[in-house]
Amino acid sequence: MQFSAPPGRTARCTGRPAARRVQLCLTRPAQARPSVAASAQKTERFDAQICVVLGTQWGDEGKGKLVDILSQQYDIVARAQGGANAGHTIYDDAGNKYALHLVPSGILNKTATCVIGNGVVLHLPGLFEEIESLKKKGVSVEGRLKISDRAHLLFDLHKEIDGLREAELAGSGKQIGTTKRGIGPAYASKATRNGLRVCDLRSLDTFADKLRKLSLDGSKRFGEGYAYDVEADIVKYQELAKQVLPMVTDTVDLLHTAYAEGKRILIEGANATMLDVDFGTYPYVTSSNPSIGGIATGLGLPPSKYDALIGVVKAYTTRVGAGPYPTEVFDTLAESLRAIGKEYGTTTG
Repeated sequence: MQFSAPPGRTARCTGRPAARRVQLCLTRPAQARPSVAASAQKTERFDAQICVVLGTQWGDEGKGKLVDILSQQYDIVARAQGGANAGHTIYDDAGNKYALHLVPSGILNKTATCVIGNGVVLHLPGLFEEIESLKKKGVSVEGRLKISDRAHLLFDLHKEIDGLREAELAGSGKQIGTTKRGIGPAYASKATRNGLRVCDLRSLDTFADKLRKLSLDGSKRFGEGYAYDVEADIVKYQELAKQVLPMVTDTVDLLHTAYAEGKRILIEGANATMLDVDFGTYPYVTSSNPSIGGIATGLGLPPSKYDALIGVVKAYTTRVGAGPYPTEVFDTLAESLRAIGKEYGTTTG
């Protein structure tokens, strides 16, 4: 099976920002092959009603590129885990750049429905910035973006806490090297059962009370260093609620109904297996389950329905942040690989 870009599109992808650390692996040199654009007309239909695309290393393997290619054959493209710490950058042949963090990469397929599942932590201001950026380039999400009512909300207070925790660890050698997008604190709120979900926006008075209580926890923990303005955020989310609620639905029911109708579903992984909180290089991992198990819990689709699982690999591995890396490359060789492979991510730079 050969995967190639759809007609009229050159798919190029970079992952999460920050100069990525480079590790050499014992692999055979890649054989020369036609460019993606040159093979655009040779795309074969991938015969899988539900296809899952996952990263098998530390991220930035090129998942977004593959999802962009395959999405032309699918009715639904769904995200199951993570948040805005995932970054997929796609260029079209006109040179337009699409930097996606929350919106599934299949949004460029104008006939596809894109789903943000219950396992994702959602920063609404960031989501609407992304939507506005797409709109300016002629890509509309209207009627095509569906958001789980069970998805947890990520607030600026989570970003604040993320930065404060990293600052506490500075100089100790125990820094995780997070993207400071608030992902860990948001999943912590979910686990301790005081987080807020998208469905809470349906009752703004209850939403405000819950957010004040959540903010109070941060204030007690970090004292004067905690600079989050909860009242300002409550006002902001009153307006955001009007925009997001028309997109909100029970995505579990949506996906099962679509499956029963024979529609094709492509599931886009975020991060990668070696960053899985259970199976990765703990504690230098993300706070979700970006391996296969997280697909079932993050979308409500059982593994028995998956027809294909594609693990994306690249010849050398890279990662952002801290963590063990036994064959890490430094100096001019590392700089050369970063430059040639464009190893600077969409999220961290």
